[in-house]
Amino acid sequence: MARAAGGRPKTAATGEPAPVDSLVSDYLTSCRARGLSVRTLDNAYGFALERVFLPWCRREGIRTTTELSQLVLDRFTTDLLSRQSERGRPLSKASVHTYVRPVRQMLHWAEGIGEPVTGRPQLPKQPRREKEVLSRHEIDRLEDAARTERDKVIIRLFADCGLRLSELTGISAGDIRRTANRSYLRVHGKGDRERLVPVLPDLARRLDRLGRAQGGDRAGDRLFTSSRRGSGGEHEPLTESGVAQMVSAVAREAQLGKAVHPHLLRHSWMTEMLRKGMNPIQLAAIAGASEKVIAEHYAHLSQDDAYEAVARALLGSR
Repeated sequence: MARAAGGRPKTAATGEPAPVDSLVSDYLTSCRARGLSVRTLDNAYGFALERVFLPWCRREGIRTTTELSQLVLDRFTTDLLSRQSERGRPLSKASVHTYVRPVRQMLHWAEGIGEPVTGRPQLPKQPRREKEVLSRHEIDRLEDAARTERDKVIIRLFADCGLRLSELTGISAGDIRRTANRSYLRVHGKGDRERLVPVLPDLARRLDRLGRAQGGDRAGDRLFTSSRRGSGGEHEPLTESGVAQMVSAVAREAQLGKAVHPHLLRHSWMTEMLRKGMNPIQLAAIAGASEKVIAEHYAHLSQDDAYEAVARALLGSR
């Protein structure tokens, strides 16, 4: 199929982009204007819309939103559920979910700008699974198994501050802030939004010592650097893949019997905060997450957790 200026496919009859292709392009432009990260656009929205949805529309001969009736969109979800992955197995419901959700969001946006939208693709129901978490004892074992102070501090930041992987690698020495006797970490989160994350005194001191130990022996201003030196003789910033590999290696050394990754540490921290009675709205602000995401964390808390929360609320003041 020929391509129009800007990468949009042309229709054979007119040489103009098909309306549904133009709609996807305009929606992705709107997402960029809202400040969504390049990673989110490319890996989630862009892939689902340009590599999954639009090819399906072309195979089905669908050119306009008016042709996307509920029955047609149900067929889109059904076709995905019957599709095989590269390993020859049916796509999981979780994978289909990630492909269908951006289409639903795009059609919701399209309706808001006056496009005739008559249906929404249904999201496949996913089985609710018990989410694994690490106990505080297991986190202590992880830190003990780490071989360097840098690695120990990284694990403690994930476990005590709930940072995302990209947020941790982006920390600079100047991001440690102090107010009176309290310390905070300035974190650069999703969508370039900044927030202050509380850091307990002992961890703040360890961050200070780590920054002083490195001194000017690092390239750039990143706090966490690789042990290898670059061409200029300075330590290069630690990469996300380097941190993830380190966490996995330390978990194997600690013999936890679990696949440990940075997001599991963040998830464990959020779970612990909820179990200790932190207000979900406050947790959302500290974690840089939406309240909807926080609400999902309640799903795996046990009945005992719920009982303890009620007991603290009703009996704590007596």
